[in-house]
Amino acid sequence: MNIEIKKLFVKTEDKEILKDFNLKINPGEVHAIMGPNGVGKSTLSKVLMGYPDYYIEKGEIIVDNKKINDLAIDERSHLGMFLVYQNPINIEGVTTSELIKASLDNGGRHKGLYEYILELEKNTEELDFDKDMLHRSFNVGFSGGERKKNEILQVLMLKPKFIILDELDSGLDVDSLKIVAEKLNQYLEENPSTSVLIITHYTRILDYIKPEFVHMMKNGTISQSGDFKLAKLIEKNGYKETFELEGNETHE
Repeated sequence: MNIEIKKLFVKTEDKEILKDFNLKINPGEVHAIMGPNGVGKSTLSKVLMGYPDYYIEKGEIIVDNKKINDLAIDERSHLGMFLVYQNPINIEGVTTSELIKASLDNGGRHKGLYEYILELEKNTEELDFDKDMLHRSFNVGFSGGERKKNEILQVLMLKPKFIILDELDSGLDVDSLKIVAEKLNQYLEENPSTSVLIITHYTRILDYIKPEFVHMMKNGTISQSGDFKLAKLIEKNGYKETFELEGNETHE
């Protein structure tokens, strides 16, 4: 999927968060956005998915040559956009299995029940995710790691074209992170035109899912861009010192 963000200004509760934000992600590319708390990283993920609490003052979000500024969340998901939540929500009374099946059906991708169950159980097993969780209320009583595995299970079943990973590593132990990253990398190998945006504070997730492009945010916009070396520079020097360094490529 092709994503282009042009001169985006966004505010919420009368506070401007994103300021002249520009980013282009081509099909099959993996980009990472890093930065300290409060610079607008999670705001970006919610704006991309069309959360109503975030108002676009100026600018455009273009997906596959179509402006989507006014599209609702469900319309964006039907285009193939998927957000892996930083803090996944609970849904009482709806099981994980029911939710994924309904999402597939509503998106016009009906599967036979037997085919659906086989694929769901296969992915659940490969994620080392307890199958009993499939038949419990969505995320209710789940640990942080189980919630994140549940998010990735949806990715594997719904097969989005653009995946936003908002602090995927939050709540995952080392073993679980490795399992989740292996499944995501396998998915990207099997679906090479899928684009990914990784939002993170730390480089830990980037050691498993390596981005081709790394961007550092400051004051609601991208201040520096580069390759994986920029992530390692941030890890070594921290954000403050890296902000002061020169010579990194600026993303247009």
